[in-house]
Amino acid sequence: MARTGRKSRRALLVLSVAGVLVGGAVVAGGVAAMSALSGDDSGAPAAARPSASATTGGSGGGGEAMTPARGKKVALDVPTGTKGGAATGFPHTARGAVSAAVYFWENYPYLDDRAARRQLNAVTSPDATRYIDQQVSEVRQLREGAGLQPSGPAPVGITFTTSVNAARPASILLPGERPGDVIQVWLHYDRYGIEAGAGTDDNPLTGETTNLILKWQDNAWKLTNEPKYQAKTTYPTAYDPHSRHAWTDGWTQIRHAD
Repeated sequence: MARTGRKSRRALLVLSVAGVLVGGAVVAGGVAAMSALSGDDSGAPAAARPSASATTGGSGGGGEAMTPARGKKVALDVPTGTKGGAATGFPHTARGAVSAAVYFWENYPYLDDRAARRQLNAVTSPDATRYIDQQVSEVRQLREGAGLQPSGPAPVGITFTTSVNAARPASILLPGERPGDVIQVWLHYDRYGIEAGAGTDDNPLTGETTNLILKWQDNAWKLTNEPKYQAKTTYPTAYDPHSRHAWTDGWTQIRHAD
């Protein structure tokens, strides 16, 4: 039991240092960021907008500038199914893409390479280039850094909780493709570890960002790292819930189910 506890604590430490796994390598080049969350209630695909602003911005009530904290939170679409342990069945909208990204990131098994491969196999585009193998390799490297065997389940007695605070979607549009079919989603998140008998992590990983590229394919949102889309991704303004710049850049807070 003592040995397991040491490995659990080592796993927490390594996670706090590593921070980002999936999606960390999909950023390259850039186009102007644009929000694609409007019009989701109609069920239409997300469309690119000619502005980096999520809304008209400006001032909110009382003359105060709009910020993510003051703006309306995005309520996630509920998945209609699961495949390989990953949530599926999100609609072909910008909010559906954000929902798919959030559900995936919050439920990804960071220290279980076999479970990670099953999930990735379920939600990765067949057009992705060695994406699954790269991500599984990163999980195995993280396991080794935590003093575990390269392949296997997460340590007994430790669980991880990832909570996405905000998202910033941006439509990627290439000639000949339909608006809203490819969306890059930046996520701002916290991660906590809970060790049996030791309570919650007293040094959680907070304020981290990562991004995923999702493509509408075979009636589902699929992860991809195709170079043609990587070349059109963009870095966002740093997320701050009280920043008007973060709001105009498209950052929106996530409202989880009550």
